[in-house]
Amino acid sequence: MKKINIRRVLYHVRHKYFTMNNVVIAVAFIIAASWIWGALGMMERNYKLQKVLDLKKRELRLVDLQTQNLQFQKRYYQTDEYKELAVRQSLGLGRPGESVLVLPANSEEAKRVDAQAAAQTAALPATSNLEQWVNFLFGGYSHSLAQDS
Repeated sequence: MKKINIRRVLYHVRHKYFTMNNVVIAVAFIIAASWIWGALGMMERNYKLQKVLDLKKRELRLVDLQTQNLQFQKRYYQTDEYKELAVRQSLGLGRPGESVLVLPANSEEAKRVDAQAAAQTAALPATSNLEQWVNFLFGGYSHSLAQDS
């Protein structure tokens, strides 16, 4: 009995689904799918190549800007203004009528005062970004500023 049912199903499938029209449609679908797959692959390749091209253009623009900057520096280093500044800085010379002021190194007292000031600024309570915005927008600091002055 099963053999007859299998034959009947095979006959039904072969004559209903494997017709010439269905085979042509399946082949056309496979060709269209492969064409679309190839087009998508080509678009992906073109996109990657365009990214590389854009990167190279940016690099070229950067190199051009660096070249221009170096040319400007070269012209500046050839000017009398630069030469005068270099001599003044390296030899400590000045123009006629100018006097050079040489300051001594900081004393221990000055270093101690600087350290105290840095400690005081570090000791201030840190407020969150939200609190700072609220205080800015609604004037939360205005009362403390009025009391300080």
